[in-house]
Amino acid sequence: MQKRIARAVVRIEALIDHIGTLTAWLALAMISLVAVNVLLRYMFSLGSVWAQELEWHLLAALILLGMSHALQRGDNVRVDLFYARYGSRAQFWVDVISVLLIIVVALLFVALSVGYVGQAYAINEQSPDPGGIPLRWIVKGLIPVGYSLLVFQSVGQLMRIVQTYRAPGELEDV
Repeated sequence: MQKRIARAVVRIEALIDHIGTLTAWLALAMISLVAVNVLLRYMFSLGSVWAQELEWHLLAALILLGMSHALQRGDNVRVDLFYARYGSRAQFWVDVISVLLIIVVALLFVALSVGYVGQAYAINEQSPDPGGIPLRWIVKGLIPVGYSLLVFQSVGQLMRIVQTYRAPGELEDV
């Protein structure tokens, strides 16, 4: 059973790593787009509503798809002032409760955003600006996708925490 859980954790983390690689490419695309937009605007007095909106859409994708990877890598903000002084049992419970809270909040975001995306899809929401991006529901659809990935990563992290607490050092070898 422990090996099966360890394999599941590795698979979840591999998926999140692939998503993280995608977000790195999205970041590069967004930075390139911003640079081109700035050059065109200030050097040639050319601008595009579509390109400016694409910057925001790429930023939304970067954040929503990247937050699960950031959590996996430990790039999230933590307050270790008290945590470092706790014993291993207290640290275990802080970790478990933290992950469970993330899961609850992320599931709430998923549940609340599905109707929001569905409404945008149903009315074929588009940019209100002339020349803006059509199909705005696609970027809104990243909300439940991003938070679902966060739930997925959090479940993997919870399995890792429990497994490590039961048998320290076992998951590092998988």
